[in-house]
Amino acid sequence: MIRLAALTALTMLAFAANSLLNREALADGQTGPAVFALIRVVSGALCLWVLVRLRGGPSRPILRPWGVVSLALYVLGFSFAYVTLPAGVGALILFGGVQVTMFAGAVLGGERVAWPRWAGAAVAFAGLVWLLWPGAQAAPPVAGALLMLAAALGWGVYSLLGRGVPDPLAATASNFVWAVPLAVLAYAVLPDAASARGALLAVVSGAVTSGLGYALWYAILPRLTATLAAVAQLSVPVIATAGGIALLGEELNARFLIATLLVLGGIGLSLLRPPQRRIGSSGS
Repeated sequence: MIRLAALTALTMLAFAANSLLNREALADGQTGPAVFALIRVVSGALCLWVLVRLRGGPSRPILRPWGVVSLALYVLGFSFAYVTLPAGVGALILFGGVQVTMFAGAVLGGERVAWPRWAGAAVAFAGLVWLLWPGAQAAPPVAGALLMLAAALGWGVYSLLGRGVPDPLAATASNFVWAVPLAVLAYAVLPDAASARGALLAVVSGAVTSGLGYALWYAILPRLTATLAAVAQLSVPVIATAGGIALLGEELNARFLIATLLVLGGIGLSLLRPPQRRIGSSGS
């Protein structure tokens, strides 16, 4: 159990580190978002595909068009958003937006949604509205927020599409491979440069915190309950915020703190199970 907890914590650190690495690479102005995203996707594709082949997986990447498009939307939106967003704010918008997207997907898919999930989604959405309300003091830049919401939409759709996939690691590796041409296209349309340090951070983000991070997550996920897995992911925006303050000199303001409490509290509320009515009990 201790080993599982340590591996889960390591995975959450990897996920949060993606925000810190991306923001740090772009902060000096010498590395652009398009080339960072391209290097990240290529590095992630190579790392994941090597892992799949070492495990005896399929010899060719399988094309799942919607999975590829949604993954590319996430990676590109994520990278371009961090031109202006602090690491913690970006992680919170991403995490809250993913949860709202997946909730909407469940409703549109005809799933029966219990009342705690309705209430939790409403609270989390209210937190995002509070954070992003235009014209308010300390509100994040509009362009960056919209780009991160696009990334959240991409990752939320990607997660919905990935439910029930028999081999999620092979599927993710394939999607990374097929997302490379889209990243190349984005770089061709909006070319920019990378410093040696920025390129190194992009490789770490792609191969280590994305590639190895996803591989570790899929390895431990079968040993976690759905609720525990969801609760563990609540730590990602918190870790990214703490890292942004400690490593990047970012500031924590009251507006962001309130939004964080609302978003994470709403997601936590959505994990509650309504009391089950006993069969044969008397009802009013």
